[in-house]
Amino acid sequence: MKATRILVPAIPIAAAIFLLSAAAAKPRTEQATSQAVPQNPPEKAAEKIQEKTQSKPAVTPAPKIPAEIELLETRIRFEANGDSRKEVHALVKINDELGARQFAILNFDFNRSFEQIEIPLVRVTHPSGGTAEVLPSAITDTPNPAVVKAPAYQDVRVKSVRILGLEPGDTLEYRVITTISHHPLAPDFWLDHTFDRTGVVSHEIFELDVPTSRKPDVRINPKTPATSIDKSGEDDAGRTIYRWNLPAANSAKKTENSSPGYEETEQDVALSTEAWEPLSIRLDEKLTPDAKPMESLGTYEETMQELSHKFRVAPEVTAKALELTKEAKTNRGRLEAIYDFVSQKIRTVDLPLGATGFLARSATDVLSTGYATPEDKFVVFAALAAALKFNAIAALTGYCDKKGLPRPSVFRHLLISAYDGKTSFWLDPALEVAPFGVIPPNSGKCAFVLNREFSAMNSTGHEWETLEASLPFPAKQRVTIDATLSSDGSLSARAKYVIRGENELLLRTAFHQTPRDKWDGVAQLLALSDGFRGKVSKASASDPYETHDPFTVAYEIAQDKFVDWSKKNLNIPAILPLLGLPDPPVKSAPGAAATPIDLGTPLDVEVSATIHLPAGTTVHIPTGTSVSRDFATYTSQYSAKDATVTASRHLNFILKEIPADRAADYNAFLRTIQNDESQSFTLEGADTTPAAPKKH
Repeated sequence: MKATRILVPAIPIAAAIFLLSAAAAKPRTEQATSQAVPQNPPEKAAEKIQEKTQSKPAVTPAPKIPAEIELLETRIRFEANGDSRKEVHALVKINDELGARQFAILNFDFNRSFEQIEIPLVRVTHPSGGTAEVLPSAITDTPNPAVVKAPAYQDVRVKSVRILGLEPGDTLEYRVITTISHHPLAPDFWLDHTFDRTGVVSHEIFELDVPTSRKPDVRINPKTPATSIDKSGEDDAGRTIYRWNLPAANSAKKTENSSPGYEETEQDVALSTEAWEPLSIRLDEKLTPDAKPMESLGTYEETMQELSHKFRVAPEVTAKALELTKEAKTNRGRLEAIYDFVSQKIRTVDLPLGATGFLARSATDVLSTGYATPEDKFVVFAALAAALKFNAIAALTGYCDKKGLPRPSVFRHLLISAYDGKTSFWLDPALEVAPFGVIPPNSGKCAFVLNREFSAMNSTGHEWETLEASLPFPAKQRVTIDATLSSDGSLSARAKYVIRGENELLLRTAFHQTPRDKWDGVAQLLALSDGFRGKVSKASASDPYETHDPFTVAYEIAQDKFVDWSKKNLNIPAILPLLGLPDPPVKSAPGAAATPIDLGTPLDVEVSATIHLPAGTTVHIPTGTSVSRDFATYTSQYSAKDATVTASRHLNFILKEIPADRAADYNAFLRTIQNDESQSFTLEGADTTPAAPKKH
């Protein structure tokens, strides 16, 4: 049960896009940074357009989607040393102008230090039968836009194909070959693949060829079994080939009969040659510059000496750590000073996790250049912390199942666990504007810890930790509204938010990532999420980098024809943000254990409004409410004096959760608040009709 309050859990920064977006028109190579890891091809995304009603049988039905992939073939072959080759062949039917625009440019991401991309075929076939080959000069190879100003990451690139003259009715055909050699995590390899469930792909063929000698763990969704499995050769020459052939006839059936609760993150085909604990050790080695592989060490003494390697830092790193913390009086203060520097002074290069193959730059290199990926931000943070005898550990999030198939492709983000001698903190310096100890609320329930010290342990399972990121300060939200209702019925108001907690991070990030001249748009979305209508202007916010203080947002909002004074009695709501309450508990399925009611992070919310009315207006105010439980309290007050109305509501969630058997109690509490929010003020406008002249 989601427990977001007051604000929408994610503040959009850009306008909504079609499901078949520009990204779908720019196919990626699907391997990202792992060993030819095929993800759901972006060509599979679809915009569902309602089919027009046909008045005559002879009329051709309008296409449901801008572009249809008539054939998608993917063939992947892994070698025992971890090298791989993937070939993708696609036939795309362009149905309308939107599809033509979306496929006008094809983009393929890769890392040239261990990947190569070839595009041997790009052909356009016109309805008349004529064909046009795209010339090699139309293919460009450029740095990923995120690394244009980061020379250290120039190997992360985009190969693009520009297709001119694409029109509705055309068929686009292309082949892309991706080869991986000497991947940083070789000889291990892994893969994820999900078949199309949107109806965009009419016919999908998938082939997976793996070396039997490596004994990869292959897991296949029972809903999409392989069409055939063939084995050939023996010993080191042995191969196993899995094939899937999903024609259009099966595509619709597959969509209808998907397993209940199916999510897009669920994979139909997955494989890995790794185990969780070795994966943790290897990734930690990659994030420890100049580390020696643990498998190359012999004696216990050699192992212990190597494990202390991360604590040997360069003199210039130590000097920087001392400079940053010279004013700090406590261990936590020292960690905060290091964190503020790494998060705000080292620019984040926003690349997907693992885009560099988890190869890390040294802390001295990061300090000298002033930019880093999230992985390299960990490296410099850990080095600065080690200079002061603190320990920092990297952990990956985005997946939470230690019984699942071990592979780095299931993770999406890197967090840092730091210990000040008394307390452990989860940190996210890659966001740049996250307060110390605050991480995104969607980080998940657990984290996969990267630690080479596991090699010296006799037990297993230590690589997984519960992710309980309690806030380092009380969460609160204060919203004040100063509104004026004019005699012509228009409403103008000034809103101010003062926020501390999870929603603070969402707003900081939104304003930080949005150009200042676009802040009105962010504030407009914030106003809409809080139930306000009207046009927002003059939006302002405190410095997103000032993370030691609550984040403040202010804006003005105006709405014409808010009321019609010609009516004798008017009802208007208290002009207050809607309180986003946790959903009522859902009744458990028969036989299923009841789960506790999740109330979210404890949060104290106060909202108040002052409304100035035209002189002479009569106001009838609603009755305030007060309700108290051990898990939360709520009070409201309403008053009027002369032509000024005031309203306030105070909601304080005290507990994070309550037992499931208290559902009735929580529902009653919820209804009390909702009933109070639905109350309104009744206004009677001043009588401005001129008095009739007296008769003499």
